[in-house]
Amino acid sequence: MKTINLGHSGMNASAVALGIMRMNSLTVDQASKVLETAVDLGINYVDSADIYGGGDSSTIFGKALKQSTVSRDQLFIQSKGGIVPGKRYDFSKQHLLDAVDGELQRLGVDYLDSFLLHRPDPLMDPSEVAEAFNELQLSGKVRHFGVSNFNPMQVDLLQAAVNQRLMINQLQFGVMHTGAIDFGLHTNMQDDRSINHDGEIIEYSRLHQMTIQAWSPYQYGNFAGIFLDNPKFPELNNAMQTLADEKKTSKSAIATAWILRHPAKIQVILGTMNPKHLAENAAGANIDLTRQEWYDIYFAAGNDLP
Repeated sequence: MKTINLGHSGMNASAVALGIMRMNSLTVDQASKVLETAVDLGINYVDSADIYGGGDSSTIFGKALKQSTVSRDQLFIQSKGGIVPGKRYDFSKQHLLDAVDGELQRLGVDYLDSFLLHRPDPLMDPSEVAEAFNELQLSGKVRHFGVSNFNPMQVDLLQAAVNQRLMINQLQFGVMHTGAIDFGLHTNMQDDRSINHDGEIIEYSRLHQMTIQAWSPYQYGNFAGIFLDNPKFPELNNAMQTLADEKKTSKSAIATAWILRHPAKIQVILGTMNPKHLAENAAGANIDLTRQEWYDIYFAAGNDLP
């Protein structure tokens, strides 16, 4: 399994991570099998959040970890907090402290390797977040910190207040979600793809040694669905199948490899709870695409060059 240096932490993490958002749909036995499969594949990074499955995903994972052959020290375990579903985002100190305590209990672990703020809160007081981060770090409950879905100015605002270097930004990115690179290709143009929605987030992350974690890598639109084997995208699926056949792999592996080909050293979060599919998706970490192969997939997804 290809690895990356996560942010500036020195953590040698697998290029793909196991996202457990849907683990609440599994029994403990099934979850144990998924976890053991992930580790056998070389995946050492697990991503959760306090709201996944209403907290049940983390609970199932915690039970599965205890039942499995996997030990805590084999894994980097990450969670996120700051969302009160359907009500608000909440970066208040007490909410963040409670969010971590709740996740530690559900996951059945003593500390998180990383904790991310889960989507920006317009009412964020950076100094209050700094107090929470300091308390969490000093208590040994969290080792590293990051954010999710933040733009560069939001990162700078928070980074100016906190003592810890923010090392992760979790963003949606994939073959059919390429706005963060489209506008750069269309610089000095006036077409729709020239619109900058993300504030040079990829370039910013590279300059500041922040690892981008790509969530929902096989989705198109805003949770509109999966593009793999979707009849809405025949040209893309045909191009990916041709490349998959050449490399004796799957289309999902090609989709994973396409993200990993970017020099930003993006980590891909795989959310499948099917061990067979997990192995197929993760295989992309061992595939190197040429520049032309990367561009061919980009074009087949409906993109162009100005």
